[in-house]
Amino acid sequence: MDTAPNSHSASETHAARPAVLINWLMGVAALVFAMVVVGGITRLTESGLSITEWKPITGTLPPLSDAAWMSEFEKYKQIPEYTEINGPAGMTLAEFKFIYFWEWVHRLLGRVIGLAFALPLAWFWFKQSIPAGF
Repeated sequence: MDTAPNSHSASETHAARPAVLINWLMGVAALVFAMVVVGGITRLTESGLSITEWKPITGTLPPLSDAAWMSEFEKYKQIPEYTEINGPAGMTLAEFKFIYFWEWVHRLLGRVIGLAFALPLAWFWFKQSIPAGF
């Protein structure tokens, strides 16, 4: 048996792999927990449906100009959420920005969870670091 200080036995290497996998999956679980919290806030603030279009790539950024905000607000004014609930209540642009923020965070977190799960999974699969049975 090699007793050099930098040598690692096969069992030590395999023991390290599950620890990395556990840390990765615990991180993803923490993100899912955050998603549940943000989803709850989105629901309680009635922010759902404030973003009228699903743009998986370009939707990662919120509106960055006054014109872009007005465009989003005008799109929102066309859906029943506004015409039946928020419009008659006199929703302002500032109130729209508030609900838009929570819906945007919720969608952004969904994208992050997808990447945080899929990219390491692909890496671990490519490196054959997932032990049989996991």
